[in-house]
Amino acid sequence: MAYETIQYVVEDGVAILTLHRPDRMNAFTAQMMVEMIDCFDKIDADDAVKAVIVTGSGRAFCAGADLGSGGATFDYAKQGNETRENAKVNGVYRDGGGRLTLRIYDCKKPVIAAVNGAAVGIGVTMQLAMDIRLASTAAKFGFVFARRGITPEAASSWFLPRLVGMQQALEWCYTGRVFGAEEALKGGLVRSLHAPEDLMPAAMELAREIVDNTAPVSIALTRQMMWRNVGADHPMVAHRSDSRAIMARGAQGDAKEGVTSFLEKRAPSYPNTVSADLPDIWPEWDEPQFR
Repeated sequence: MAYETIQYVVEDGVAILTLHRPDRMNAFTAQMMVEMIDCFDKIDADDAVKAVIVTGSGRAFCAGADLGSGGATFDYAKQGNETRENAKVNGVYRDGGGRLTLRIYDCKKPVIAAVNGAAVGIGVTMQLAMDIRLASTAAKFGFVFARRGITPEAASSWFLPRLVGMQQALEWCYTGRVFGAEEALKGGLVRSLHAPEDLMPAAMELAREIVDNTAPVSIALTRQMMWRNVGADHPMVAHRSDSRAIMARGAQGDAKEGVTSFLEKRAPSYPNTVSADLPDIWPEWDEPQFR
């Protein structure tokens, strides 16, 4: 697929996905959703990609949904045929932001957001399924849905309270106000703040720490285990997946290389790949010891 609303490059193991509608402050459209989902499919299929950075072109990360349709923006029945069809999955209308965040949630690579500017509406909710968020001191955020007469989307009612707690999530969504980077940091939405010129170098430094030192299959499993088990109703669910993962990984070449390279005081060269060697650790267990 040729991309028109995003840019995508891979630099030495790090994929950089840039929202690219700078004349519209990278406002989100159905086409952008389709292109971003396709891009994450490419990311998962490419073993050369070991980490992902998502950022925006120009002065915004993403200013939210494109409001070019005016009052009909969120009325699917009044959209053009292409927009309506892009909103359907098996004939059923689905929130486009949610389709994107669910795809990011399923990504097998760590995803870092480098929030370079305004991130409002879907511009902030798409980040919630990403793993680590770094922000420019010039960034602004806003869960503005109630001020537009709609409700939170992109599965943010699941993600946001888990990241920042229920009280903070409700305040931001109830008020719908736009707030600055310092409040985002204090509220736990972002991990760190950086001068605008330092944001991408900081994001790349973090990505390189992952890419240069860790086993991609271990990272893929760790990402799945953390995201899926955070909603479990008992730690036994985590124990089951932990047990399957450690047994599966211990028998693969990466474990031998991880220990050997440590003992030999050299950089590791992990042989296993996400596309070929990712164990399935999620089938239900019926063994008596795990009941």
